[in-house]
Amino acid sequence: MAASRIHLVRHGEVENPQRVLYGRLEGFGLSALGQRMAQAAADELVASGRPVAAIFASPLQRTQESAAPIARAFGLTPQLDERFIEPANDFEGMRMQGPDGALRQPRNWIKLRNPLRPSWGEPFSSIAARMMDGIRDADASVDGGDVIIVSHQLPIWMVARSVADKCLAHDPRKRRCDLSSITSLEKRDGRYVEVAYSDPAAPLHAGATDVGAV
Repeated sequence: MAASRIHLVRHGEVENPQRVLYGRLEGFGLSALGQRMAQAAADELVASGRPVAAIFASPLQRTQESAAPIARAFGLTPQLDERFIEPANDFEGMRMQGPDGALRQPRNWIKLRNPLRPSWGEPFSSIAARMMDGIRDADASVDGGDVIIVSHQLPIWMVARSVADKCLAHDPRKRRCDLSSITSLEKRDGRYVEVAYSDPAAPLHAGATDVGAV
């Protein structure tokens, strides 16, 4: 038997006053607003009335903190899995926007030579493959009930495009994966399909800082 539904939850807003691309860097936990966003996601999952059998999370601080209110609500302990982590990125620690932004500096332009791969970090195909492997294992780990996976924007978006049979290369500005959003999958006829997307923290997005990955 397997999970009834897989919910991919993105972390909440990160405390990042310098607005750097934090990627996998340590020391980037949730802001006070991010904590409220994470709670909003937990509240929506509880309100759905669906039974939850397991929670998995990326090992980064912001995802563990985002998983915490969900874990408390369902009385479960999150299981950490490296496959759900943010992709490595050559721009980590840099500011991307503004007059001193990394994209304005000629020495960084070589990193942008192939946006279809992309050349500045982990290939889209690698992100999608490890995420889908993790999802399959998480799915098989339970005997019914739902599974929640707390991850990051780009990994979740790679899953969404994969199950929809869309090209993995995309415009980063058009990702549909807001802070503390929930993308839900079900397995039908042997393959995963997206069955729902919700944005429980939408009322909190105004003024939020969202700088995770290119």
